[in-house]
Amino acid sequence: MPEITSKSWLMVAVLGFVWGSTFMIIEVALTGLPPFWLATLRLFVATLAMGFVWRARGFRLSLDPNNPPSILALIWTGAVSTAIPFLLLNWGQQYVTSGFAGTSMAAVPLVVLPLAHFLVPGERMSPRIAVGVAMGVIGVWLLVGQDAFESSGARLELWGRLACISVAVCYAVNSVTIRRLPPVDPIGLTTVMMAIGTLITLPFSIAFEGLPPLPGWRAGLAVLALGLISTAAMNLLRVLVIRSAGPTFMTLVNYQVPVWSVVLGAWLLHEALPPALLGALALILAGVGLSQWPALKALFRLSRRPS
Repeated sequence: MPEITSKSWLMVAVLGFVWGSTFMIIEVALTGLPPFWLATLRLFVATLAMGFVWRARGFRLSLDPNNPPSILALIWTGAVSTAIPFLLLNWGQQYVTSGFAGTSMAAVPLVVLPLAHFLVPGERMSPRIAVGVAMGVIGVWLLVGQDAFESSGARLELWGRLACISVAVCYAVNSVTIRRLPPVDPIGLTTVMMAIGTLITLPFSIAFEGLPPLPGWRAGLAVLALGLISTAAMNLLRVLVIRSAGPTFMTLVNYQVPVWSVVLGAWLLHEALPPALLGALALILAGVGLSQWPALKALFRLSRRPS
């Protein structure tokens, strides 16, 4: 039974803030590194850090020796969890604000719910969930923006927006994929996914961007922050939250990340806050909240229960 304490709330708050600030840090890193090399270097740094932790745990991966995950399943998981979304996100953020990129991540649960309906036994969409997903889809449409389709001068911005939305789709597909894997050690799986992501992004970086440039100190620090803190450390913290407070409690991060990305982008990077962005954020979060309302009510009842 999950136990939600003040420590649980602190951990999930840290996760929301750090992951929400990731998009701002990517903006800084892109000033000194091309997008594909940024993805590769971020994953490489994270793989090294996670590798030390995994080694301390004895390099354990499968929790059921008679039912290990297949190599193809691990490659697919690594592709949709790190390689493809990191490439798309970095490329897309060349043309959109960090606030937009963070807001698009709020769409992840809206994609997970329909996918789980068809692919995960026992997870069916109710009319309430369908209405919540519909609200979120309208928010995503507002986020992409009708003006982007009508303006030929904003073609790259359109593709940047669609790239960020595609990242949310990748994360949703990965969520369902992980649910369908055999029992695995989460630290081992995370490390393997990052290592596979590094191997996938490396040839793209070389083919499209040549040898990596030497980044300046700001971009170099940003890469280290992305690899060590946003990726490695926060994935470890994510495991601690899920193990102590449960996966439902972990979903509270979904509500924080887009808000922090918008606030930090406007505050520190002086990004504009168009009404369409704020309206899309409100619609998407409302849709997610409506679709997950029973789980959220049960979660808050559990958090108020005396220990």
